[in-house]
Amino acid sequence: MKKLLCIAVWLSSGLALADSPLYTVTDGYKVDENTMKGFRAWRAAACDRCHGANQEGMVGPSLVNSLKTLTKEEFITTVRDGRLDKGMQSFGNNQQVMSNIDHLYAYLKGRSDGAITRAKVEALP
Repeated sequence: MKKLLCIAVWLSSGLALADSPLYTVTDGYKVDENTMKGFRAWRAAACDRCHGANQEGMVGPSLVNSLKTLTKEEFITTVRDGRLDKGMQSFGNNQQVMSNIDHLYAYLKGRSDGAITRAKVEALP
């Protein structure tokens, strides 16, 4: 059983190592509890309507590609404030999304990094 850990925390000053991993994934789809919360926030907000069931884009851009260059701060700003000029609604008033924004970022970053190999994940035992 192969286990991949990505240890990163994004700060406004840049990337710094932290004591805890951003996400933990085994077998490409079994994830830690917090990353699972991010997946659930993704589903609850129906982000797939615009970004596709596999986060590879539809009306909205591919998040698999976008999170390769988007910083965590930029991600949070975009989700919170939206990009109305591009059709992205604001989720700043969505409690499910905003209370799990770090977990949502971790889930999508895992997809972007290729560590999470499929969109539908399961909780680690």
